[in-house]
Amino acid sequence: MTVTILIDADACPVKDEVYRVADRFKAQVRVVSNSPFRIPDNPRIKRVVVDDGFDAADDRIAEHADERSIVITADILLAGRCLDAGAHVLAHNGKPFDKASIGGAIATRAIMEDLRAGMDGIGGGPPPFSKADRSRFLQELDRVMSKLSRS
Repeated sequence: MTVTILIDADACPVKDEVYRVADRFKAQVRVVSNSPFRIPDNPRIKRVVVDDGFDAADDRIAEHADERSIVITADILLAGRCLDAGAHVLAHNGKPFDKASIGGAIATRAIMEDLRAGMDGIGGGPPPFSKADRSRFLQELDRVMSKLSRS
């Protein structure tokens, strides 16, 4: 059975890397977003544009996530939904989400949201995306693809 990679594409810095790895493993890719993105001319890569509704892209990804899926997202709540569906989930920096780590990640997200709200909009975001993040992502995606290809 074919592996499908679902990309939460609106803020994804590793789409090109996903395309290369997916091509090597002959995986399907679905690029899910609220606006169209250029995608390679490849029959296994499909663009899925959803409406601008709140969480429309997340809902589409979660609905199609299963045991043969890899979801690429930095959205912790979406990661939790996809893990519940049995999918493998990777953040853009290569950090895997799993059942053991997702509860803590959701709790940390809630705490940080409360802290930012108390700072009247002052605060930072995630650290800048680095070459090390890109490398770690490629290694982890390759590891998960290899594992799914063997099963």
